Amino acid sequence: MTTAETVLTNALLVLPGEVVPGTVVLRGGLIAEVQPERSGAASAEDLDGDHLIPGVVDLHTDNLERQVQPRANARWPSRSAMLAHDAQCAAAGVTTVLDALCLGDLGFDNGRDQTFWDGVRDLDALADTGLLRSEHFLHLRCELPALDMPPALESVADHPLVRMVSLMDHSPGYGQYRDLDRYRKMRVRQTQLDDAGIGRRISELLEQRERLREPQRRWLLERIAHRALPLASHDDDDPEEMDRNRRDGVTISEFPVLMEAARHARTLGMEVIAGAPNVVRGGSHSGNVAAADLVREGAADALASDYVPSAMVEAAWRCAAQTGLSLPEAVAMVTDAPARMARLDDRGRIAPGLRADLVRVRAHDGLPVVRQVWRGGARVA
Repeated sequence: MTTAETVLTNALLVLPGEVVPGTVVLRGGLIAEVQPERSGAASAEDLDGDHLIPGVVDLHTDNLERQVQPRANARWPSRSAMLAHDAQCAAAGVTTVLDALCLGDLGFDNGRDQTFWDGVRDLDALADTGLLRSEHFLHLRCELPALDMPPALESVADHPLVRMVSLMDHSPGYGQYRDLDRYRKMRVRQTQLDDAGIGRRISELLEQRERLREPQRRWLLERIAHRALPLASHDDDDPEEMDRNRRDGVTISEFPVLMEAARHARTLGMEVIAGAPNVVRGGSHSGNVAAADLVREGAADALASDYVPSAMVEAAWRCAAQTGLSLPEAVAMVTDAPARMARLDDRGRIAPGLRADLVRVRAHDGLPVVRQVWRGGARVA
């Protein structure tokens, strides 16, 4: 983004495996030098002993949906929502964003299909304008039993911004919604249907799942096979289904809902993504396994923001304080590990030759505060 030289000094550099005081020189959008001492250059920017970490890489964020629909019955103009979402990500230190757009509606999330179509259109319009502060890619969340999933996927199967595809099934009684009583109560709260109406809708969705899930799963895997993209399964809870996913090329388990599922992912050689908000809140908002417990057990490789971009840096600091990880190990869960999962080998660490995506962080009473953000050597927040 820039060819100017920037010198950032008097920082605590969070490097792979260690934290050292030093200086980073940015040149031509890349990290040119990493020096283990304070710079005497007159132009050097003094970071006052704050931590300097790599730019955060977020593999899964639904934050755009919250900007598009800030209230249940209030839909925001999509282009404005995209820019607000982008600004929030940058301010949180997230310099690389995989926008997790949902392909397919199971009947309770009206407007999600429009968010997908608008989101792709807006990214196409904004990607090369220089107006986006973070770099955005697409993470396709494919709802396997949904009637409208195949046409949505067909429209973006060859899109150059797609970096990940996840296989989802949010049918009642499965995965995240395996507790049907909890699911019923949630839907009654969220809709104007009574319990009988919810019951009818559940029956319809289960019939639809029986009819569509398998053929649409096969079609999806065949349609995107030529891309060799990272494939994830979502809300894992069934070892047999995980075995099948692994045989079909799925290498990532995203938000496993049970500790046993995360452990099984490990036996299969799958990498595991856990939720950063789950870490910050001290547990799952939907009654699933605590992400901090996954980290303590060594059953999680990376964190994703899910629905709160600012959770990423805070979760890393909490993991370092509460789970036995060192700060470099915890920071790698929001930088290096997700970059590798998305096959973005040019970022995620502070090292010469990599992209100059950096975040200045100061801890205040244990809470990490993002103070400055650079992407490609240019200040974006």
